[in-house]
Amino acid sequence: MASWIDAAAAAERLGVRPATLYAYVSRGVLRRRRADDGRRSLYNAAEVEELARRGRPRRQPGSGELVIGSQLTRLGDDRPYYRGRDALDLAGVHDFETVAEWLWTGAFPAERPAWVSDPARVAAAWAAQSGLPVHVLPLDRLQIVVATLAATDPVRFHLDPAAVAATGRSLIAGMVDALPLVADVEDAPGAPLAARLWRRLCPEPPPAGLLRVLGAALVVLADHELAPSTLAARVAASVRADPYAVVSTGLGALGGPLHGGASFGAERMLAAMREPGDAARVIGERLRHGERISGLGHVVYKEGDGRGRLLLDLLREAAPGHDRLAAADAVLAEARARRLPEPNIDLALAAVTSVAGMVPGAGEAVFAVARTAGWLAHAMEEYARDTPLRPRALYTGEPAG
Repeated sequence: MASWIDAAAAAERLGVRPATLYAYVSRGVLRRRRADDGRRSLYNAAEVEELARRGRPRRQPGSGELVIGSQLTRLGDDRPYYRGRDALDLAGVHDFETVAEWLWTGAFPAERPAWVSDPARVAAAWAAQSGLPVHVLPLDRLQIVVATLAATDPVRFHLDPAAVAATGRSLIAGMVDALPLVADVEDAPGAPLAARLWRRLCPEPPPAGLLRVLGAALVVLADHELAPSTLAARVAASVRADPYAVVSTGLGALGGPLHGGASFGAERMLAAMREPGDAARVIGERLRHGERISGLGHVVYKEGDGRGRLLLDLLREAAPGHDRLAAADAVLAEARARRLPEPNIDLALAAVTSVAGMVPGAGEAVFAVARTAGWLAHAMEEYARDTPLRPRALYTGEPAG
């Protein structure tokens, strides 16, 4: 039977103020219950001891940061680790579907379940897009697709882990299958998700090397700890929003230019370069107008984003000498010469979509499909907890009265 201690004892053991314990509860780090007298709060002694044993972080969270306990992803110096496994290594040996199963279950399936969509529900998602202009970006289409798939799933509130995983397979497959085909080739039965996504983003058939790069991109983008869209998704899940609503919440945050939408900005920057020598001009124009240079700098990886380096290395192997790759390399060289921040995954993703000749906004779609796996993994953690995520505001306005 679990033992419980009062707030004073818990705060003393952790070396924090009693008010800080509330924040730990709201983040899912500690469990709390009322004492029999109904007045005092009691805290799980084993969890307090484990938190004290791990020690307080070497660096306290900065402004705008929130800390939530999670077993899913740890951010290293230049890369994420999924349940203790190097995401870059996983990209070299597993496809996206297998890595998603790892995030959801903590196991690599001996026989992977099928990742198939429901034809009738995909048809409904096609119909929901029928009135859209042809130039609508894939990420905007995905928001409609997810809403339609939700509306046509009558058991979407089944929230046990196995049910959420099954929903995740069907949902991600449906997100891909409901995008319009831009290649004049139908999907082969049982085709991997990366190949199906390629046919909806690129009119040309995929060379094996470039398809491998797309698969690696899906893996390394599958989760990234508490990125803004993931935090939003976790908040939704913490109040028992269904998995589709969790994904819709994530998509809403993902499209911002400071998050997943940064790859579209990097795409546009590369498209503005007719030749590699245009790098200084294109970067200079953005600096002149006070614009953020998409694809450079990362709030976590100050010395460079290993995910981006991996994709660029794979791209150089798959398409050596390609003019769009040369443009990306010119941006890298110019940025380093000007002491600008190191490149990140967004620039690499833009280079991949540019070299492949994909439709505008393809990078955002790759990001969204990949990160859906992570959002659902985080949702599973929240579904297993009793307390909604309820951060508190620090009021800085006029005094009351």
